[in-house]
Amino acid sequence: MSNPIERYQKLAFKHAFSRIHHYPVACKDLSLILREAYHKLPKNLQSVVFQDTLSAFRLLPEMQSRSAVSAAHLLFQSAEAVLPKQRKNLAVKEFKHAKVAHKRRCKAHSEEEASDAAELPQDVLVHIFSFLDIQSLVSVGLVCWSWNFAASNNQLWQLHYAIFFGSKHDSSQQNGRQGENKEFTSQDISNARTNINWREAFKRTYNGKSSKRLASDRGYCSQCETIVWLDNMKCCNGDCGLKSGNWQIMHVSSHEVVEYLLYGSSSIISSSESDSDSDEELITRLWAYPRDIGRYQYK
Repeated sequence: MSNPIERYQKLAFKHAFSRIHHYPVACKDLSLILREAYHKLPKNLQSVVFQDTLSAFRLLPEMQSRSAVSAAHLLFQSAEAVLPKQRKNLAVKEFKHAKVAHKRRCKAHSEEEASDAAELPQDVLVHIFSFLDIQSLVSVGLVCWSWNFAASNNQLWQLHYAIFFGSKHDSSQQNGRQGENKEFTSQDISNARTNINWREAFKRTYNGKSSKRLASDRGYCSQCETIVWLDNMKCCNGDCGLKSGNWQIMHVSSHEVVEYLLYGSSSIISSSESDSDSDEELITRLWAYPRDIGRYQYK
């Protein structure tokens, strides 16, 4: 059976902090570990947790989203409340320095980024956005009308629909009629891209399923027997290949991450599917802008 140090290493915080879309979740997880588990951990693991906290603060200037800043502030509050005096002073100093650096970087790049965004044609934006995960695609759609139009591209949403829900789609509901689900083949989906609004199809299916699972960035992989980061709803370990649709990925909350660290896999297996506090926010942002933005056309 693995010990807390080995389990903590499998949580891969250092790797997560370097990835923009994982940074907020990693900060929230580490914040809860500080509050609920820090004093229960061995001394050497407490040192590792402290160093990872400082690393999170140092990487804050590279983050651009409000959720990242908010999560870093939450981590800072936990560090200030839990850490012993000497470590707390170092954490406070590092966080304040990171906040100043973050503000300077945002100010320096805001005008340049706005200028660059205005010059990019729609087809280039769509190509760039095709590399984003679903949460990042939602976020870029809130930047401006032009980005929202590119982020609403039908083929992008077709891709994410296939990633999240597979090939099942209710075509009769798409046309406003009631009927049974039709199972689409990959060729059917390819041919249907012109008459199916995949963004709206994603919206209906998303709201009709357990959105708690869809908003999660972490999951317990039954094959890896550990908590892993999820890339487009799949286990991030390349050799695994499991995805949530197989029900072999159990989505976990920050509280379950703490339970896993303290007590191992058994605490995760015995727990029920968790709620995510970001679900309501994600759903709201997902449909924030109307689609009536036809003045932005491909050139």
